[in-house]
Amino acid sequence: MLATLDHVRLTAPEGCEPLLRTFYADLLGIQEVTGPPVLAVRSACWFTGEHGGAQLHLGTETPFLPGTRTHPGLRVHDIDALADQLGTHRVPVVWDDQLLGHRRFFTLDPVGNRLEFLQPLT
Repeated sequence: MLATLDHVRLTAPEGCEPLLRTFYADLLGIQEVTGPPVLAVRSACWFTGEHGGAQLHLGTETPFLPGTRTHPGLRVHDIDALADQLGTHRVPVVWDDQLLGHRRFFTLDPVGNRLEFLQPLT
């Protein structure tokens, strides 16, 4: 029955939109999209994958607690280039080799949410 993943929602503290945009749009290169106006009161930023694929929604929450175990797994094309780019900006990259058939690492976004980036081995 499941066709595909539509979106993942992470939480963020109020007023953090500039940090989120710098990290997700500028550093990661994920396109920001505008969410429906009716949901804007609960959403800080929305981002979408290539060709309008799965979306990442960051919504504000008070009190805010970052997702330190739950996380989206974000598939990328060039994991080494991304890891280098994050390292250049002093974003910690923690490599993990426990997922067979993939290269992957974990990091935290500017508000402390855990993110997984992975690339299948060819």
